[in-house]
Amino acid sequence: MNYRHAFHAGNFADVFKHAILLALLDALTAKAKPLCCLDTHAGRGSYRLDEIEARRTGEWRDGIGRLWDAPEPPSPLRRYVEAVRACNPDGRLHVYPGSPLLAAHALRRNDRLVLCEVQPDEAAALRALFRGDGRVHVHARDGYAALNALLPPAEKRGLALIDPPFEAQEREFDAIRAALGQAHARWPNGTYAVWYPIKSRRAIAPFHRRLSTGPFDEVLAAELLVRPDDSPLRLNGCGMLIANPPWKLDATLAALLPVLQRVLAQAPGASHRLLGLRGGRA
Repeated sequence: MNYRHAFHAGNFADVFKHAILLALLDALTAKAKPLCCLDTHAGRGSYRLDEIEARRTGEWRDGIGRLWDAPEPPSPLRRYVEAVRACNPDGRLHVYPGSPLLAAHALRRNDRLVLCEVQPDEAAALRALFRGDGRVHVHARDGYAALNALLPPAEKRGLALIDPPFEAQEREFDAIRAALGQAHARWPNGTYAVWYPIKSRRAIAPFHRRLSTGPFDEVLAAELLVRPDDSPLRLNGCGMLIANPPWKLDATLAALLPVLQRVLAQAPGASHRLLGLRGGRA
């Protein structure tokens, strides 16, 4: 596997994904009972924006860079910006937190965070990052296999985040559908969030269509395009499919998506949409 997120950390797709991740975790932690958050493709958990990979692409400048220096972040993004600021206590943007670090920031002392990463060096970085945090468990293993092996969690409630590298897009969607089917059989009431890239929305239609027929009773899809989807050779946008969404998440996303479009648009023709694929909401 050749993908390294260090080249893309903090870009528009990360802002989109992580703002929604925090909204999900805030909704789930509103209830007192403990929960488990499982991240199937965790990466290294934290990324330096002053190192060669991030400097080479500069993608973060059109992502978190657009929000960092704003005197007052837009209200729907304030929670997200505050979480990133907490990882940069000197007030300068050096570090971009990945999903594991943001999840750890949002979870409570009695919650549990399970992180899966198949690349040995990334898994080692995860272990070093969370050394001493008893809530966090790192597994150097395939994330899809972990869904089958580690579910249901002892807490019986929580979130599984599926955020693969999509090196082979069509095969990745097939793997996701198979993994979700197996996971549902083991943990039907869990919340599942799946990040996916959009080069052409037309290519996403089969994935949406198959999830709209089951096995979950309720499925939302939130999407953001920062430019028109008129070139299949570049990342034009991204989406998050959410199965078993928490109560009122659709209203939260309806307020969040227009702000994300306004802040992150890179060309005329940027757009967003919120779809109720199954279950009637949105």
